[in-house]
Amino acid sequence: MNQEEQKSAGNPKSEPNWEKDLVNRLAFASLKEQRRSRRWSIFFKFLLFIYLFVLLFTAIGPDFGEKATVGKHTAQVEVNGPISDDSEANAEDIIDGLRDAFEHANTKGVILRINSPGGSPVQSDYIYNEIRRLRSAHEEIPVYAVIVDMGASGAYYIASAADAIYANPASIVGSIGVLMNSFGFVKSMDKLGVERRLYTAGENKAFLDPFSPVEEESTRHIQAMLKDIHQQFIGAVQAGRGDRLSESEELFSGLAWTGQKAEELGLIDGMGDVDYVARELIEAEEVVDFTRKPDLFKRFADRIGASMAGVITRNIGLQGPELR
Repeated sequence: MNQEEQKSAGNPKSEPNWEKDLVNRLAFASLKEQRRSRRWSIFFKFLLFIYLFVLLFTAIGPDFGEKATVGKHTAQVEVNGPISDDSEANAEDIIDGLRDAFEHANTKGVILRINSPGGSPVQSDYIYNEIRRLRSAHEEIPVYAVIVDMGASGAYYIASAADAIYANPASIVGSIGVLMNSFGFVKSMDKLGVERRLYTAGENKAFLDPFSPVEEESTRHIQAMLKDIHQQFIGAVQAGRGDRLSESEELFSGLAWTGQKAEELGLIDGMGDVDYVARELIEAEEVVDFTRKPDLFKRFADRIGASMAGVITRNIGLQGPELR
C-alpha cells in the first residue's frame, strides 16, 4: 500500500460520499432524540391525566350520582370538628347539606352526625335556626342528632334543634357555657424594657389589647357580653328540649357529662348510633351522606389560611367568644 492509499484508509473524509453519510447519521440521531422526547412527553401527560382524575374523583366523592338514584333512605349531614366560618364545620356548608337532605324526594329522615367540641356561637345559631325552619317546612321528615365522641357547647347548641338526640354512654355531652380567652403581656414587656405605643380614637377601643393593663370597666363589659350570649344559648336549648330537661342547677354551668349522665339530665333522649337511629327509628336502613365537602384545592387553601390566622390570633392573645 503506497503512502496515498494509507492516508485514504486512515481518513474517513477520503471515503466516497462521506458528507452524505454524516448527514444521515445526524438525522437519525435527531429523529431518535425526538422519539425519546415524545415518549417522555406522552408519559408525563398520562401521569398528569391520572393526577387530575384522582383530584376530580376526590372532589366529587365516591357517591357521585348516588343521591339521584337512591330509593327511600336516611339522609346524614356531619358536623365534624370545631365550628367556625373557616373550618369544615361552617354554617354555609352544613345548611346547604341539610337543605339538600330535606328536599330529596326519597328522604325519610335526617340525622345530624355530630363530633365537635363546639366553636362560634354565631355559626351554631345559624345552623340551629335553619334546622328549626326546615323541620317546620317538612313536618313529615324527623330530624335526629347523633353525638359520636363529643357534642359539646356549640355542637350541643345545634343538636338541641333536633327532634331527639342520641349518643354513646361514653360520649361527652353538654358544656352549656361561653368562654373568651386571651393573654396579658404587660409584666413581660416591663421586664424586657419594651414600651407600648398605642393610639386610638374612642376611649374603649383598646379594651381587648393584650399589651395594656386590664381595667375593671372593660372586664365588666366583657362579662356582660358573655352573659348575653350565654342566655341566648340557654334559651335555644330550653326551646329545643322543653320539659325533657331536668331542673339541675348545674345544667347550664358549663359542665360536660358522659352520655349516660346526660340522659339522666334530659340533655339526650337515649343511647344509639347512626345505624340504630336509621334502622329502628327512621326505618330506612340505607344511609346517604349529604355532607358538603369543599374541593381539594379550597380545603388546602382554607386550612393554610385558617392555620396562619389561628397562630397569629393565639400569639397576640385575641380570640372572640366561643361555645366550648
